[in-house]
Amino acid sequence: MALRNHSTITEFILLGLSADPYIEALLFMLFLVIYLLTLMGNLVMLLVNRADSHLHMPMYFFLGNLSFLDLCFSSVTLPKLHEDLLSEKKTISLVGCMAQVFFVFIPEGTEAFLLSVMAYDRYAAICHPLLYGQLMSNQLCVRLLLTSWGLASLNSVVIVLLAIHLDFCEAQTIHHYICELPSLFPLSCSDTSININILICSTLLHGLGTFLPIFISYTHIISTILSISSTTGRNKAFCTCSSHLIAVILFFGSGLVCYLMPTSGSSPDLLASLQYSVVTPMLNPLIYSLKNKEVKTALKRTLEKYL
Repeated sequence: MALRNHSTITEFILLGLSADPYIEALLFMLFLVIYLLTLMGNLVMLLVNRADSHLHMPMYFFLGNLSFLDLCFSSVTLPKLHEDLLSEKKTISLVGCMAQVFFVFIPEGTEAFLLSVMAYDRYAAICHPLLYGQLMSNQLCVRLLLTSWGLASLNSVVIVLLAIHLDFCEAQTIHHYICELPSLFPLSCSDTSININILICSTLLHGLGTFLPIFISYTHIISTILSISSTTGRNKAFCTCSSHLIAVILFFGSGLVCYLMPTSGSSPDLLASLQYSVVTPMLNPLIYSLKNKEVKTALKRTLEKYL
């Protein structure tokens, strides 16, 4: 994809999280620990998912792919953030900025679709347990995964095209720690009204298109759980989807704030972005391992096997 941008600017300055060297050093250590925990947690989930035959089911097939997406997502944002925290001048080239926008949108877009698919999986397991094998066949799972990647990649291409044709003249300071499309629009000397409207429509279409199936699935799930007569049965059914529900709230809650609210570079804006792109990928493996007995049992079996 060739850049057809008539900008005189070839790089941007990232304002970052702080200008205080001592705070930057503390933040570097904090985000290094978070990144290492993210890598370790998600790699362990992938290993356990692969090694334990008891987890070779649709739910854990999607969970393994979710771990892979979190690895990709954090690896696009955190290494550059670490570099900037140690640098006096925080810059990123125009091409590098566009690449970061592109590779941020692919994993986060795919994750939105994947969370929607996982909600349908929980609906099939709880509401139609006798038909679960037919509703969630291996072929369907692979098709749903490939469709998620394909739609997210297409959306990412559309998003990047919005930025590639913008002209950037004088202002070059991004009030953020990474390149995000909403942060680029105020820097352009082109008319960005159409671009902003397309971004909002794309975000709403993507968000609603993935969130509505989740909402509908959980409406049926809650109705089915409430109809179960035994308390033990209700608790067991709720536990099978509680971890997914927490992941959905974390992902969609902060994601919509990042892309639908005006970008200001304020502390709440940066905190929402950090929670979305840094903290959530670290928390997902913890959420699914701590609240899922099958994952914890499989983890113990894997550790006993290899240690």
